[in-house]
Amino acid sequence: MIRVLIADDEPMVRAGIRSILTADADIHIVADAADGRTAVEQARRHRPDVAVLDIRMPGVDGLTATRQIRADLPETAVIILTTFGEDEYIARALDYGAAGFLLKALDPRELIAGVHAVASGAACLSPVVAQRVITELRRSGPSRGQAARTRVAALAPRERDVLALVGSGLSNADIAKRLHLVEGTVKTYVSAILSRLEIRNRVQAAIIAVEAGLVDHPSKE
Repeated sequence: MIRVLIADDEPMVRAGIRSILTADADIHIVADAADGRTAVEQARRHRPDVAVLDIRMPGVDGLTATRQIRADLPETAVIILTTFGEDEYIARALDYGAAGFLLKALDPRELIAGVHAVASGAACLSPVVAQRVITELRRSGPSRGQAARTRVAALAPRERDVLALVGSGLSNADIAKRLHLVEGTVKTYVSAILSRLEIRNRVQAAIIAVEAGLVDHPSKE
């Protein structure tokens, strides 16, 4: 059972998200909130597997709530759900540790799939967001790619294998199957990769994998 917290300042939106997610028998809503501060408090109380947060909320916004939740509860994955697709929001959300960034104008099935993805240790980006990331990487030029290759070169061969699969959007379970490892070993590898590369989350790891040429593009999940 995936335990989920919802935060949005519009009651109808919260009701809609709840209705969508509870249509999946494997998802259970543990709490909801109308602002970022309450979302953080509820997250600390219920320790959900996934928090689905709106960006623009009164008081503490979704991005600040993301940073606080990830700092206090590193096992809680955060999905930013918003109508805004500006690059500044994407960059900040990922920098603060969000595992997913989805636009509200999506198929409900994408939201359910996104919750499952981040709960299993993968990342999820709306196709529009993934394309923005790809575009930014293409603009970054060869110097950024060289820097990524230098960073990746410090990893052990098996760590590079795992990083490539993280960059392809695979969950820990899928990586374990692909590399014939147990899931706990993959989790250890991912933690080591994040530490060695001095990054905070799998999305940042995926970006480095793309920049280093380990995969063609980040996952659109």
